[in-house]
Amino acid sequence: MSDPSTRGGSSRTSEGASARRPWWWEWGKSLGLALVLFLVIRTFLLQSFYISSGSMEPTLLVGDVLMVNKAAYGAKIPGTAARLPGWDEPSRGEIVIFRPEHDPETDVVKRIVGVPGDTLEMRDRRLYVNGERQEERYVRHREPSGRDETHPWMTWQYSALVASVNADSYTPSRDDWGPLVVPRDAYFVMGDNRERSLDSRFWGFLERRRIRGKVSFLYYSFEPRSMKPIPLLTAVRWGRIGMTPASATRTAAASSGQGAAAAASVP
Repeated sequence: MSDPSTRGGSSRTSEGASARRPWWWEWGKSLGLALVLFLVIRTFLLQSFYISSGSMEPTLLVGDVLMVNKAAYGAKIPGTAARLPGWDEPSRGEIVIFRPEHDPETDVVKRIVGVPGDTLEMRDRRLYVNGERQEERYVRHREPSGRDETHPWMTWQYSALVASVNADSYTPSRDDWGPLVVPRDAYFVMGDNRERSLDSRFWGFLERRRIRGKVSFLYYSFEPRSMKPIPLLTAVRWGRIGMTPASATRTAAASSGQGAAAAASVP
C-alpha cells in the first residue's frame, strides 16, 4: 500500500525545481534554440549577401541584398571537405556566390558563362560558347571598343588552350582570349559589368567545391549613395525587392539601350 505522504511527490518536486529556477532560464532556452536554428539555416539552407561592388551591374546593383540558396547545390559541412547532397548542378546563366582560390575569405558574386566541357572564347568583347556567339544584352560596357588591356595573371590560360592554338604566339587580353576548354568539375564565371570585373578571365576556372550557392531573389535593396538621411530606410528601391535573377537580368537588358526586344530575348 502506498504512503499517502509520497503521493504527488514527484510532481511537487518538479514544480518546486521550476519555481527555483531564475527568471532568465526559460528566456535563455528560447534564445539558445533560436540561435541553433539560425546557425543551421545559415550554414545549410539560406544566407543573405550584400552587394558592395559594381562588378555585376546593371543586373545587380550596389545596395542589393540577396538571398542565396545553399541547399540546391549541396551545402558544405563545416570543418570538412564533405557536402550534403543537393538537387541541382550549376548551369550556364546562373548567378552564384563563391570564394575564389586567390581570396578564400571573401564571398564573390558572378554569372556562370561556361560549364564543364564548354569551349569558350572572346573576340572584341563578344563571347562565344561552343562556337556560337552569345547575345548578352544585359552586359554593360563602360569603355569604348578597342580600349583593351592585358594582365599578368592571364598566363594561366596557356594550359587550357585548345590544341589548334599556337601557345607561342598567344597573347590573351581582357577582350580577346581563347578558345579555352572548361575542365571537369570547374566553371567559367564573369561579371556583367565587363570592364569592372575581376573574374575567370584573369584568375582562372572556378572549382565546383568553391561555389557556396546560387542567388534566389533580392529581398531588399536601397541606394547607399543617396543624400537622404539613413538611406537604408529612406532610399529603398521598392521595385527591386522580390526580383529573381531572371527578372533582374531582363530589367538589365531592357535598360542597356537595347529596348524591349532585348529584354524579350532573355529567358
